[in-house]
Amino acid sequence: MLLLFSGLCLCSIVSCQRYTSVPGSPYNISTDNKGVLKAVLHGAYSFNNQTNDAFLFKPSAIEKAERQLVKGFKYILEVDLSRTVCLKKVHKEADLANCKFQPDGLLQQTFHCDFEVWTMPWLRFMKTTYFVCSPSDRPSTSS
Repeated sequence: MLLLFSGLCLCSIVSCQRYTSVPGSPYNISTDNKGVLKAVLHGAYSFNNQTNDAFLFKPSAIEKAERQLVKGFKYILEVDLSRTVCLKKVHKEADLANCKFQPDGLLQQTFHCDFEVWTMPWLRFMKTTYFVCSPSDRPSTSS
């Protein structure tokens, strides 16, 4: 498909995307970015709130991060979440940093998740708009 303006061919959609980023489209961002880390934690909280597991899960790896400008920012994330030793009934979600991963054994479990987290930082607003997780064969790698 070609974009025409006053009879002139400006570019094809395919070639425009190949050479420049299209305004409003997602773009890769560092997995160490402060906004990405906050969005990943928010996604983990959403996962923990919707699972019946007795233990809390926390991020063990951030595989990929993209950001999109959409009346704020939408973070599109691929994250591994691994089971910790912290029981939901005992620990608050804010304590995730202090929760160690399950040691090798029966209780160790990791999920590979795709998250979309929408944020408007100037309003202190953050919402997980989409997530889907599936069991992963990868064990947690850090504590």
